[in-house]
Amino acid sequence: MAIKDTPEEWTVTATTTPFTGNKTSVRTDEVVMPDGSTVTRDYQVHPGSVAVVALDDEGRVLVLRQYRHPVRQKLWEIPAGLLDIPGENPLHAAQRELYEEAHVKAEDWRVLTDVYTTPGGCDEAVRIFLARGLSEAEGERFEVSEEEADMELARVSQDELVRGALAGDLHNNCLVVGVLALAAARLGEGLDALRPADAPWPARPFEA
Repeated sequence: MAIKDTPEEWTVTATTTPFTGNKTSVRTDEVVMPDGSTVTRDYQVHPGSVAVVALDDEGRVLVLRQYRHPVRQKLWEIPAGLLDIPGENPLHAAQRELYEEAHVKAEDWRVLTDVYTTPGGCDEAVRIFLARGLSEAEGERFEVSEEEADMELARVSQDELVRGALAGDLHNNCLVVGVLALAAARLGEGLDALRPADAPWPARPFEA
């Protein structure tokens, strides 16, 4: 039997949205269980995100250090951002985030992996890209604000990031998943065997 996630949708008898925020909301569903009982499930409704493992010619990954208020920490992360436009091509969103957060462009794009960040309580889906052939973007730098105005930028080797993730020193979901996926891909069929940048993404369908 193939180990593969499959679509399924249990019956919902009622749904409400007790909170609506600027980017996300909270939904409450009454869900029918296999035994016929009904339970309440609260979860965050999220537009989806993209993230980028940007790998330079020296084998270093571009990372950013940013304050994250909910966890009261400055976290090392990879460039990432929301899918602000419904149906937006995730590659276009990833290219925008790499430009805005790091003023970098890339020649070669692949899909590294797709994940649900916290499927027990949120429907956020993230597509993590691998970007290679990096160079500085043209024009003026994007003007950042709020937490992003305090960001630090660094280029760190894959091995150092893997060690940090396994040692419990690095905690950002996309960074940890991204660098471990990068290491696994290199040990497997190689980076050129990764899916193309426009590979289908059922969790967040998009137009080419």
